[in-house]
Amino acid sequence: MSAYPSAAASGQFKIGDITVNRLGFGAMRITGKGIWGEPADPKAARETLKRVPELGINLIDTADSYGPYVSEDLIRETLHPYKNLLIATKGGLTRHGPDIWRPLGRPEYLRQCVLMSLRRLGVERIDLWQLHRIDGAVPREEQFGVIAAMRKEGLIRHVGLSEVGVDDIVAAQKHFPVVTVQNQYNLVDRKSEAVLEYCEKHNIGFIPWAPLAAGNLTRPGSALTETARQLKATPGQVALAWMLKRSKVILPIPGTANVDHLIENVAGAGIHLSDEAFAALDKQGRKG
Repeated sequence: MSAYPSAAASGQFKIGDITVNRLGFGAMRITGKGIWGEPADPKAARETLKRVPELGINLIDTADSYGPYVSEDLIRETLHPYKNLLIATKGGLTRHGPDIWRPLGRPEYLRQCVLMSLRRLGVERIDLWQLHRIDGAVPREEQFGVIAAMRKEGLIRHVGLSEVGVDDIVAAQKHFPVVTVQNQYNLVDRKSEAVLEYCEKHNIGFIPWAPLAAGNLTRPGSALTETARQLKATPGQVALAWMLKRSKVILPIPGTANVDHLIENVAGAGIHLSDEAFAALDKQGRKG
């Protein structure tokens, strides 16, 4: 028996026709400060990536804008050929410096995003390609149309959306099946509750980014810190356990460039929250 935790403890979910363990890995943090350039410790970033599949994680989420390109390049360098791994990537954001993100949804650019991600990741088809943002300067139907065309060509297997509302999902589904939605969501950020409910109703994977953020719930004496103390866990692990219990369609993707932190996150998948603890966290999180 392995001495290390496994993401399999998080349960499984089917993204289209691909079954994954619900706890995934977000590959944004294996880049430099401001998600720009090479990581501060490239060796640690590579070691972290190597441990990801060893810990039962088979869903890795990245984007062409992480670095830009650095995250996709490191994933190929470290993990290619991908064995039993779903590598999901995104396109539609341009980078002009650290922490600068600008949407660009012109059809020719989105096609370029897909073609270049195929090359960087070393695959003939992207199993899950997600529109990073809908560009408000371009009719969304044009953006959805080129994505549908690339799916029909076989460049993309499954399609997801990021930072969208229910109306966006409904509009996109006229062009292609939406299998995942990636919105910001955590204990204290509940803006996407309606989107999550829609995803639950239609069995769409909901990938929350910033899943471990807990705001002032990390203060001493809060429901989060008290639950963590009782379970001999970290507040981050409890926040992750809450996320996994919140909905069976939630696929958290906490990211890190540190092996110890990765192991700590995976261990959170095995934490069992009682209904009472879940309710207390939920109530305090909504107020937070």
